Amino acid sequence: MTLSADLWTANADLAAEALAHPFVTGIGDGTLPRAAFAGYVAQDAFFLESFARAYAVGIAHSPDRATLDTFADLLLGVRQELALHTGYATRWDIDLARVEPLPATLAYTDFLLSTAFLGGITLTAAAMTPCMRLYAHLGRSLSPESAGDYVEWVTTYADPGFEELAATLERLLDQHASDVPAVRTAYRRAMQLEVGFFDASWRVSRETG
Repeated sequence: MTLSADLWTANADLAAEALAHPFVTGIGDGTLPRAAFAGYVAQDAFFLESFARAYAVGIAHSPDRATLDTFADLLLGVRQELALHTGYATRWDIDLARVEPLPATLAYTDFLLSTAFLGGITLTAAAMTPCMRLYAHLGRSLSPESAGDYVEWVTTYADPGFEELAATLERLLDQHASDVPAVRTAYRRAMQLEVGFFDASWRVSRETG
């Protein structure tokens, strides 16, 4: 088993928690209140900008041309994700320029950026892989037929192109990382922050709805 596969298996409890979260199930069956999703889109757009910056730091820290090119390709994938959010923002009148990040959002972005700047490409890959693998998992697990207004979200993350991006990042992790406690800690911390991100969006929608 590769390191990336082993890490995903070791964190299956958090993947299951994310899939069963009422925010995610609400996307999957189309019942999530639109206001809740609009708030999530704004928070996720803020997050993805930091995700892109972390990839850019990975480019700067790349020890060889192949790694540099891989990070550059992954950065392009984030731009495509941001286009999805921009589409929702345009249709639903969401102001992405005035996002006030929630504490859960800042906790995640601070973790990613500090890891990228200080941890080198090994920990950067460990910290960023869970987001990609989890979203590919969620996209494949949810049904676009029942997603209603959120069908584009489901199909984006179920797309084979997104799966390939996740697999690309996993190959980068397997190439550069060793099975050491720091790598496992970074991976699990990212998974925990993913669940916290969904939970924060859900709690805010309940408090304001």
